[in-house]
Amino acid sequence: MKVLVKEKIAQAGIDSLKAAGFEVDVKVEMTAEELVEAIGEYDGLIIRSATKVTEEVISRADKLKVIGRAGIGVDNINVDAATKRGIIVANAPQSNIISAAEHTIALLLASARSIPQACSSTKLGKWERSKFQGIEVFEKVLGIIGLGRIGTLVATRAHGLGMKIVAFDPYVSKERYAQLGIERAGSIEDVLKVADFITVHLPKSKETMGMIGERELAMMKDGVRLINTARGGIYQQDPLINALKSGKVGGVGFDVFDTEPLTESPLFDFEQVICTPHLGASTVEAQDKAGTMIADQVIAGLKGEFVSNAVNIPLISVEAMEAVKPFLALAEKLGRLFNALAEDGIHSVDIEYVGQIAQHDTKLLTIATLKGIFENVVEEQVNYVNAPIFAEERGIEINESKKSSSQDYVNLIRIKGRNGDDEIGVAGTIVGKKNQERFVNIYAFDIDMTPSKYMAFFRYEDVPGMIGRVGTILGENNINIANMQVGRKKIGGEALMGLNVDTPISDEVIEEIRSLPGVAYSKFMVI
Repeated sequence: MKVLVKEKIAQAGIDSLKAAGFEVDVKVEMTAEELVEAIGEYDGLIIRSATKVTEEVISRADKLKVIGRAGIGVDNINVDAATKRGIIVANAPQSNIISAAEHTIALLLASARSIPQACSSTKLGKWERSKFQGIEVFEKVLGIIGLGRIGTLVATRAHGLGMKIVAFDPYVSKERYAQLGIERAGSIEDVLKVADFITVHLPKSKETMGMIGERELAMMKDGVRLINTARGGIYQQDPLINALKSGKVGGVGFDVFDTEPLTESPLFDFEQVICTPHLGASTVEAQDKAGTMIADQVIAGLKGEFVSNAVNIPLISVEAMEAVKPFLALAEKLGRLFNALAEDGIHSVDIEYVGQIAQHDTKLLTIATLKGIFENVVEEQVNYVNAPIFAEERGIEINESKKSSSQDYVNLIRIKGRNGDDEIGVAGTIVGKKNQERFVNIYAFDIDMTPSKYMAFFRYEDVPGMIGRVGTILGENNINIANMQVGRKKIGGEALMGLNVDTPISDEVIEEIRSLPGVAYSKFMVI
């Protein structure tokens, strides 16, 4: 079998492929047009970020069994087209986590001691010892927002520096905090108020973009230092500029930016700001690991062995796949809905399969549910392989059960979980010849909703005029309601209103609805 290495990887990776008995062609200068013409010869393909594996490429890949991406993302690969042709797509998601964690610590120490600024000054022939007096990190408080793999590695390294660690991640159990020796904050605000240094390790999502603005900066200690090696755009630029001018923020170390490459920015005008050009994964070791790890993945795939970092659907029996495939998208959406409702995090997840579907292997549905739950929670790309790992790392208990029949539905997926003392529950099914998805139970209210990208839910007192008041506020803010469903348990009690809307609803509009008399809960979400 033949493997095409389209971009440069570590020689050790190439040697591993050859040692496994494969013929290897390294053609880093191959054009996109040449790739389309040549791909039919190869059983395996290894790329990095520059090569686009389009639907056209995949359509010509008659022999291709595995595509390996030597890095984290797979945005440059048409994964859906590959999956339809039975081609495994794998990446190397853990290749750079140590490098990213070390770069975070490097920026933290550089900010504390003004190392880049002092270096530049000295090279200009100056000797400004008093100007660059720094601070020690020993016994200082490091606030970590997002305690995934990279955040955890940062914490362990900061412990070695004698720092005190306080972190917020609602998806990490109390036991895990205790095991790591980290103080568990009840909210992001609790971190902001006590930290001398703050580092964020969050995914890019609607909730995280611009999440730290004027209000959040005002909560911080005077002279706080901010580090970001995760995603650009988490800090709002104008409030951050003002905080730098006033001295509220004593230093900044950013490796990521909202727009990259970044060659001009108001941040560059501040001496206390350290900027690096997205170097988190740019170490010899990380690049070598990416090459060797992806070579191992491709070797496993070509030998018919388990591919641990496959990002598309793992193999199950043909019979089981036929039975569960119509429910996969529903399970992911139920997971996203469940996570959005559990605002303060999830400590346990119980997934129940009811009806005919319970007779089959449902492990893919459980993984799909977890994928939906963690998609906007972790920094890494969530897939069918790593979703269960994220649950395990956070100490979240996953229970799967089956029931042969239901009074109301031929098939049903029900998810329940706890965040603290509160129980969250959602359920869904598919109906009709076209397998149309339905959310049929939310927060113990029976409801019949078609999932859509933009959805909103309101719990309120079931009194005349409430639906009209909500609709009026949305109309005044140019939000069009595509569909509305209401569930209630008794007349005059509490009711749940679910809306499908055409455009996002701003936090201000949601807050306006929440302030209406009788409204107990309001939430907009992207499903």
